[in-house]
Amino acid sequence: MTIHIALIGDYNPDVTAHQAIPKALEIAGIQIASPITFDWIATTTFDGVDANVVLGRYDAIWCVPASPYQSLDGALSAIRYARENKVPFLGTCGGYQHAILEYAHNVLGLSNAANAEIDPDAQMPLIAPLTCALIDQDGGIDLVQGSMIQTHYGIDDISETYRCSYGFNREYAGILEGRDLVISAWDRDGDPRAVELKDHPFFIGTAFQPERSGLRGVAHPLITAFVKAAVKP
Repeated sequence: MTIHIALIGDYNPDVTAHQAIPKALEIAGIQIASPITFDWIATTTFDGVDANVVLGRYDAIWCVPASPYQSLDGALSAIRYARENKVPFLGTCGGYQHAILEYAHNVLGLSNAANAEIDPDAQMPLIAPLTCALIDQDGGIDLVQGSMIQTHYGIDDISETYRCSYGFNREYAGILEGRDLVISAWDRDGDPRAVELKDHPFFIGTAFQPERSGLRGVAHPLITAFVKAAVKP
């Protein structure tokens, strides 16, 4: 079976993550013995268009790095489609940030939740500047015991590479308490570094970029799990 994956974001060949993702998917396809095809889908594609029309034929959705996106609403529309239709979803870096924003807007009703990179004067800067920008830096991360992401890694502590200046504002971490979207990883400074959705086949967002494993020619457990979740019974 061929797996069809939608890559949501505004493709730029100069972005390291965009160079890495095709390689990472190829390696994951070899791991699970299924060929993988993918399409880059610009965020503006969803402006004024039902996401089902665009995404209905895909087995999984990956919201990729390199934000701010050309269309904030377009990115949120694609993420909402994945969440509501239980389509396997992976959001890395910018995709992680926008997965949190989508949930805040459409589930929690927090219409003023914003990305401070786009709106520096936001009333509720859910996505805010990091205390220290993490540009091509590795960092230690603690995975929540029993979480989906911890199950896929098979270990409790990991080190991953970042390229970000903004992230989930820890001052608002409490808005997810008791919710279906939960924080499933923290860094050593107490900042959220991954979220996942309960009762979903695969819905994980990470502040870090696991796709960079593709540039090293090695399989990544999270990406392998993502494509495996896209295999239909």
